[in-house]
Amino acid sequence: MTKTHSLFIVIPLEAVYGVQLVSWSHNLSLMEDDFNNMFFLNPLYSHCSSVSHYHRMLFHLLFWTSLFLLMTNGERGFYGNHYTEWNDSQLQPTIQRLMKGYNRYLRPNFNQGPVKIGMSLDIASIDAISEINMDYTATIFLRQRWRDSRLVFPGNESLSLDGRLVSLLWIPDTFIPDSKRSFLHDVTVENRLIRIFSNGTVLYALRITATIACNMDLTKYPMDRQECTLQLESWGYNLQDVVFYWTRGNDSVKGLDTLRLAQYSVESYYTSVSEAVYETGFYPKLVLHFALRRNVLFFILETYVPSTLLVVLSWVSFWISQSSVPARTCIGVTTVLTMTTLMMGARTSLPNANCFIKAIDVYLGICFTFIFGALLEYACAHFCTMQHQTIVDVQRVRNLLILVKIIFVTTYYISIYLYKNSQELLKEFEESNGTAHLANTTSPKKMQTEESTQQETPEQSVTCEGNEATDKKKEKGCGLSSVKQMSRRAASMMSVENPNNIDRHARVFFPMVFLLVNIFYWLYYLLF
Repeated sequence: MTKTHSLFIVIPLEAVYGVQLVSWSHNLSLMEDDFNNMFFLNPLYSHCSSVSHYHRMLFHLLFWTSLFLLMTNGERGFYGNHYTEWNDSQLQPTIQRLMKGYNRYLRPNFNQGPVKIGMSLDIASIDAISEINMDYTATIFLRQRWRDSRLVFPGNESLSLDGRLVSLLWIPDTFIPDSKRSFLHDVTVENRLIRIFSNGTVLYALRITATIACNMDLTKYPMDRQECTLQLESWGYNLQDVVFYWTRGNDSVKGLDTLRLAQYSVESYYTSVSEAVYETGFYPKLVLHFALRRNVLFFILETYVPSTLLVVLSWVSFWISQSSVPARTCIGVTTVLTMTTLMMGARTSLPNANCFIKAIDVYLGICFTFIFGALLEYACAHFCTMQHQTIVDVQRVRNLLILVKIIFVTTYYISIYLYKNSQELLKEFEESNGTAHLANTTSPKKMQTEESTQQETPEQSVTCEGNEATDKKKEKGCGLSSVKQMSRRAASMMSVENPNNIDRHARVFFPMVFLLVNIFYWLYYLLF
């Protein structure tokens, strides 16, 4: 019973899975003989000779039924309609029919003029714009259309093919000349589309992500406006073979109007058709021009406002007393170091090799100059204060010396006056004692000699001092005297009567100049 069931299983499996038991060219008698030899004359099944006639008829019925099903359905399943004749009632042609005699290595209209290829773009996203590398990364949908007369088929329907069948057709050798890196998306399959229309028009679309070079002028950074391009060229076919054109002019590019970028906004765009000139010839070229305007609000909040506040902070020292040396020095040094750190941070997102001065560098340099100027202002004010203090001390010493001299002269004249009075008293005393004659003869002579000596001594000292001074002047010469005069003039010019006025003037001078410089700066970079 088990062997009988095995026989019933073998025959349907061979029939269902299409195993050719016999060739289609054999006649039915040969197929029947082969069947008998296979199942009844085989030694493996020789014991089945005792099977009843009922079982033999059942075997024949199963064989003919399986053979009938194989002939009616198997041929259609294996070969489809490949061998059927072409008729207009069919809705879509088969790829075998279209590819019959098709040579994908020859372009359409070979030796009959160039192929006109229409282009259109969809900008899906612009992922990154790098000022350091001067490039941008974009994901685009590139669509190309051309007409191939070898793919004409009757009807008004279009035929959408699997993207993997692109190797069977001729496609243009379009490339992006300014591309640094690019790849074709392949999740879950390669993002390609091939659609063939009944008039032979072929639509070939693909999704590409490319990093494209863009020459940037960063002179007005971050208030700059960059113009970038996306170029499409033919690699091997020149203008005699293919011609590129935009399918709908500027409307051939979609997606830029609704694009949202982090630091930029798309200001305008337009398309153009030109020629690429190389040593090997002239090649077709399509160019998409688009202008990007940088959003300056981010940089105002990140760089301009902090640097301006640091400048204002440096002005606080003008209201601090000059005697508070640690406080004013700490404010000046701290603001200078903070401004230096801010300048270094602003350069991290820019090219290392600066071939031009940027607008942000100019502003940071202005702020650093004002902060450093505030520190120098305190140094000058402190120096003038010390100089003024020295002058006051010297004046005090001079006044003290004059006072001592006055006291000495006064004492001298008082002593002379007292001496004269004492002589008169002595004369009166001597006259009263009877010695008036002797006193009269001796005292005048003494007084005359003393007065003459006193009068001659100052004159001699003056003449001696005058002679010594003239001798010294003659020795030093005219050069030294001129140097002294110049130093005195410079000292008189540098000297300030009241050093506190320096801070008072700085409180007005620094803010006014900084305001004027800011007005000139923003007018220049925003309007010109």
